[in-house]
Amino acid sequence: MTTGNRWAAVGVLVASAFGLARVGRAEQGPKVELQSRLAERRVDVLVDGHPFTSYTWPERVSKPVLYPIRTAKGALVTRGFPLEPRPGERVDHPHQVGYWFTYGDLDGVDFWGNSEAIPPAERAKMGVIRQRQVVSAHGGVGRGDLEVLLDWVKPGGVVALEEHTRFAFGADASSRTIDRVTTLLAKSGKVTFRDTKEGMLGLRVARALEQPADQAEVFTDASGKPTAVPVLDNKGVTGIYTSSEGLRGDAVWGTRARWMALSGRLGEEDVVLLLLDHPRNPGHPTYWHARGYGLFALNPFGPHAYSNGKDPERPYVIEMGQAATFRHRLLVLPGPFAADKAEAAWKAFVAEYKD
Repeated sequence: MTTGNRWAAVGVLVASAFGLARVGRAEQGPKVELQSRLAERRVDVLVDGHPFTSYTWPERVSKPVLYPIRTAKGALVTRGFPLEPRPGERVDHPHQVGYWFTYGDLDGVDFWGNSEAIPPAERAKMGVIRQRQVVSAHGGVGRGDLEVLLDWVKPGGVVALEEHTRFAFGADASSRTIDRVTTLLAKSGKVTFRDTKEGMLGLRVARALEQPADQAEVFTDASGKPTAVPVLDNKGVTGIYTSSEGLRGDAVWGTRARWMALSGRLGEEDVVLLLLDHPRNPGHPTYWHARGYGLFALNPFGPHAYSNGKDPERPYVIEMGQAATFRHRLLVLPGPFAADKAEAAWKAFVAEYKD
């Protein structure tokens, strides 16, 4: 089955173990609506008239993102800073906005760490992912689809990669899902994803879904720039990571796994964020760049970085005119977390994209 046919298929189960009905066209269920507001640089995704998320490309952000993301009950799972800061949340790493797809070292160019906090002279040395076109946007019962084209632009205006991404937004009464299928085409010569921890698919979560911390930390990016992450009041901070390999908490960082869950409590609501990696993706099972301060990310291309130098570097190359495709699913689910249900959701995802 071709990618186009797959995305047109109907009635495909997503993760029935969690109660999420279908990623295909359901006969009944909530109405998913996509509203294109191109003059405002966004496409809004609504479920029965209520906001779920927006695909947006603000001028102040160096790449398009999904922001914010809400549970079926409307609770915000993403951090507000830097676009809409909220009281009590961290204000570190201003490049970590919503839910994004970038990389920290593409032939020496940093697309991951670019933000408005960097001096203009330094930003000029970094990469920018520019929204080029909304190809299509349409909704339906239980699902909406968005197709976009983007350019990964190096300093000097060279387009290194053309990105073609298809999103499927699924909904039922209690759950939400986001499928992202991204194809990167090398446009101006071969490109190399060098070994770094700064990548690739990331989500910055709300304060309540961070892991409780009892000490300040300093994290260093690929260029050696340190960022202090202070200790804040842990009241209401309830997040905990669990991997498909049975690891929990801070132990998941830098390990490989098929899926990763972040579970916690938002107000009176138990929430599970479940991020799935597909066996057909380059580098599967991916490494996890999952930090207790709220960065929930995966990166298949950092074996040397994540092993503290113990494993050899394995750069990933896309030759000129060739492409690589990445398939991921993010589920926003009611809690509590259960490992067997997470595994069932991953198997359903694998089955859907098996061709």
